[in-house]
Amino acid sequence: MDWQEFAAKTVDEALTNAMLELGTTADNLEYEVIEKESSGFLGMFGKPARIKVRLKKSLENTAKNFLEKVFKAMDIKTEIEMIYNEESEMLEINLIGEEMGVLIGKRGQTLDSLQYLVSLVINRETENYVKVKLDTENYRARRKETLENLAKNIAYKVKRNRRSVTLEPMNPYERRIIHSALQNDKFVETYSEGEEPYRKVVIGYKKTNREYNKPNKYGKDSSKNYNKDYNKNYSRDYKKDYEKYKESKAKNASTDNA
Repeated sequence: MDWQEFAAKTVDEALTNAMLELGTTADNLEYEVIEKESSGFLGMFGKPARIKVRLKKSLENTAKNFLEKVFKAMDIKTEIEMIYNEESEMLEINLIGEEMGVLIGKRGQTLDSLQYLVSLVINRETENYVKVKLDTENYRARRKETLENLAKNIAYKVKRNRRSVTLEPMNPYERRIIHSALQNDKFVETYSEGEEPYRKVVIGYKKTNREYNKPNKYGKDSSKNYNKDYNKNYSRDYKKDYEKYKESKAKNASTDNA
């Protein structure tokens, strides 16, 4: 963050003004005294204290400073809330304001772009990669629910028609939601194809099911006639074995009588 100058009667007052202006505490600030206050001669011609202040370098401050500049350029008033989880190395950012629809954009594209830019900014000076989740008005959760319902509806059509369906291009996060929603489905499979940013998810009928259900001599699915064939063949074989058993038993009986 760039240095900002503050002036007041005393250095402490100038620092207090800086904290109020920047919306933070002294622990998150670093400052230098440009000029100390002076009372002047007999209390006249005194000079105020002047300091320069900036936020200390941290993930939160770097992200906040970047977003504030973006929102200022967009002329959007936004409150920024942040939580950094050191264990998962995830920086969660929540935006609060009246014009959040503009920041979300079509299908979350603007929000995704902002999230990507924040990730680039904060990871320039970090040793380990820090994930960023940028959200507003609980959009991520609502979008997740929408995608899960979409996945289930498309899967139903694929199972009914046995034809693959290719979805619209999605970012990696949204593609993972589709894959996860259908990973335990026994009849469909999902995979991605294409190159970013046009990579798409394909929902298809599983190959094992296609082979098992292919048309047979009945002109129908073998899955529907499998039990008929099994019972029919089993009955025929059983009758043969039973006849052999009776012949063998009769021979043994005649031998015993002899």
